[in-house]
Amino acid sequence: MFEFAWPWLFLLLPLPLLLRRVLAPTTPGQALRLPQPGLRLAATGGHAARSFSPWLLALAWLCLVAASARPQWVGPPQAQQRSGRGLLLAVDLSGSMNTPDMELAGQPVSRFGAVKAIAGNFIDRRRGDEMGLVLFGSQAFLVTPLTYDLDAVRAQLQGAAVGLAGTETAIGDAIAIAVKRLSALPEQARVLVLLTDGVNNSGSITPLEAARAAKAAGVRIYTVGIGADRMEVPGFFGSQVVNPSADLDTVMLTKIADDTGGRFFRATDSAQLADAYRAIDALEPMPQRGPTLRPRKEWFVWPLAAALLLWLLVALPGWRMREVAA
Repeated sequence: MFEFAWPWLFLLLPLPLLLRRVLAPTTPGQALRLPQPGLRLAATGGHAARSFSPWLLALAWLCLVAASARPQWVGPPQAQQRSGRGLLLAVDLSGSMNTPDMELAGQPVSRFGAVKAIAGNFIDRRRGDEMGLVLFGSQAFLVTPLTYDLDAVRAQLQGAAVGLAGTETAIGDAIAIAVKRLSALPEQARVLVLLTDGVNNSGSITPLEAARAAKAAGVRIYTVGIGADRMEVPGFFGSQVVNPSADLDTVMLTKIADDTGGRFFRATDSAQLADAYRAIDALEPMPQRGPTLRPRKEWFVWPLAAALLLWLLVALPGWRMREVAA
């Protein structure tokens, strides 16, 4: 359907006529005095040339006013589907996330490199959810508030770097920030996905205290412990096998998930990390009809271009010469 967004601007159409009436030019006096009082100048030339310029200018003004009124093509109403879920990602940026004990496409990558690749795909699949991002190290920060703009969430995750929030791990503070942001949503919609590779050794609140607050607020927490359990490292007598995830507190992460109605996932490689995100992705959405939107396509460019073309045509010297010669 075709319509004008600001049709009241057509009230400006008579403005040039009103200005012409208000600012009417005064009649010029006689500029040439003849020595003989009986002599008069005779009018010369033939019939007055018929000018098209006023009509072109009037048409140009009409096009300009039409462009200002914002002509639009409005499509049929489309209901926006929303899951009703608010999902926060809390990602560990402590120094140990740089450990290169993961593989991606056959190439060794750091833990955070695997998280960026796999979590980015998880974010893309959550269309209909409000999502936000919490990054934590020695301190926890809400980087992206809850939003339907998933591209912004993914861009913030891709732009993060290990050590940005400090080299230690404040799991309790990250949970507390997430609970505070999710508590404004309906209880069934509050979900936190917490990913870490270590143990809480920083922050002002313990993870279990934060988990109790999350349970009271109805926030379900899904915890993911990332990091391989075997890794070869060079030593003085050759390479040796170590457990790079020895500090991972799986007992604490499991209790947090169980107490809040979530689930704990252990990801020792990229495949298990992807499986964890797929399992979380399988959460049943809560269908909720969002606001009805009507797609709009702006057409103001065409009358604006026509107005400029008509004014250019009037201003051309060749056009004026043809008028005089007519």
